[in-house]
Amino acid sequence: MTQRQMSDMVRHQTPLTLPPTASVKDACRQMAERRVGAVLVIKGEELVGIFTGRDAVARVVAEGRDAAKTTLGQVMTKSPTTTSSGATAVECLRLMQDCGFRHVPVVSRDGALVGVVSRGDFRGHEHDRLDHETGLWERLA
Repeated sequence: MTQRQMSDMVRHQTPLTLPPTASVKDACRQMAERRVGAVLVIKGEELVGIFTGRDAVARVVAEGRDAAKTTLGQVMTKSPTTTSSGATAVECLRLMQDCGFRHVPVVSRDGALVGVVSRGDFRGHEHDRLDHETGLWERLA
């Protein structure tokens, strides 16, 4: 079976992007409207952060912050780890597993933002392959 590349997975995607000055309240409203779990935070054309539903809970609600007055720049994950548009699905899943992420921004070779993938975007056989590879490495260790 052929390995899907990130470029294939995000080809027709228009990721939710907002500036770091946007409020958490606005970001969460737009995430709910679009039914997505992450906002890519951009300054001009540059990816400067990512804000997820987990961030909303851990960095806003749990800390008692006012979502209307808190900006993404205050609570986003700065300089997020990204994956290349040429990476395979299993490589991206491995990155997510190793780093504990659910969402990873996808960038082109020249660093341009292409999209974002989440664990739910992957097919069952890709998860199965990662599980198989992980099992092999565990037996070797």
